[in-house]
Amino acid sequence: MKTLDKHELYQLWHYLHEHPEVSWEEKNTTTYLMDYFKERGFHPKPFQIIPGFCVEISSGTGPVIGLRADMDALWQDVDGNMQANHSCGHDAHMAIVTGTMIQLKKHEHQLNGTIRAIFQPAEELGNGSVKVVEEGVVDDLDYLFGVHVRPKNEIAFPTCAASIQHGACVFVEGKIKGEDHHGARPHEGENAIEIGSAILQQIQNIHTPPQIPVSVTMTSFHSGSKNLNIIPGKATFGLDIRAQSNEVMTEIKNKITKIIENLAALYGVHIEIEFLDDVPAAVINEEAKQVLFRSIEQSIGKEHARKGILTSGSDDFHFYTLLRPQIKATMLALGADVEPGLHHPKMTFNKNALEHGVTILTETCLNLTKR
Repeated sequence: MKTLDKHELYQLWHYLHEHPEVSWEEKNTTTYLMDYFKERGFHPKPFQIIPGFCVEISSGTGPVIGLRADMDALWQDVDGNMQANHSCGHDAHMAIVTGTMIQLKKHEHQLNGTIRAIFQPAEELGNGSVKVVEEGVVDDLDYLFGVHVRPKNEIAFPTCAASIQHGACVFVEGKIKGEDHHGARPHEGENAIEIGSAILQQIQNIHTPPQIPVSVTMTSFHSGSKNLNIIPGKATFGLDIRAQSNEVMTEIKNKITKIIENLAALYGVHIEIEFLDDVPAAVINEEAKQVLFRSIEQSIGKEHARKGILTSGSDDFHFYTLLRPQIKATMLALGADVEPGLHHPKMTFNKNALEHGVTILTETCLNLTKR
């Protein structure tokens, strides 16, 4: 199958790459892409409350298929400047889904069903998909397909996989609320730094089923001041928690809550924690996975097709099936030779992967909606 003109696809990616916007601020990206679709005969519909939009092709009474593209960039240091930066490939995902819709419009007479592209904000914050669900645009979906460019050391170009087994992820913000006291009188209060050390030791002793990958990491701790003769009673800390299954994640969260309660009682101080950006592990639909796998084989050859990959990363794509369990969903692992890695400020990838993404998703939609 001939794909969208390679030069046009690359130009679209390049524009999106050069105009990144961070989570919940993707307004200009929304406007640009909606205009892009309007110029090509589509009728995009903006979301009511949040940035982003959906656009569809509909013919006949067949299945309703969603294609999700995440839109937001990261805010990070690039050559000494803090700026928005597409270092996770969302610019590529938007270009691929746009190219797929344009390609499918050329085959509109062959379709029996609806293909709906969903341009979603705020994936990096782990909750953009929840707001899209609240917009009501996925309630009638039968299938949902996502796409994500993958690191070279995970799956090399041109190989692609029909599923990504993302893990669950949650962050913790914590506060230790004691009172400062004199460095010469340590017996008069509790040292927040010592309490933080105790928290770190206890979380390192959390044990879960060894066959399920898990990590619990303290990623921030702030306490004390310039006055070195003051023992600090207050501190803030942060944790990054990851587990390859939702069940184990629930177990870890319960254990951390118990650890905090026990240490607060032991030291006689108030410690509060809040779980943030709770992203579920992937629950992959086998039928959707098989359809996507066949499309990879048809598009780029059996020798480049894999059933799935396992990654410790997370993606809020999986909220769609958590909140709407009837949707048959999976995500295309697009071999793109991403280097040095996802979220690296100098992230690059093989641009030929853009065409592969368009071809595979187009083939998938045609296979599901053939008259």
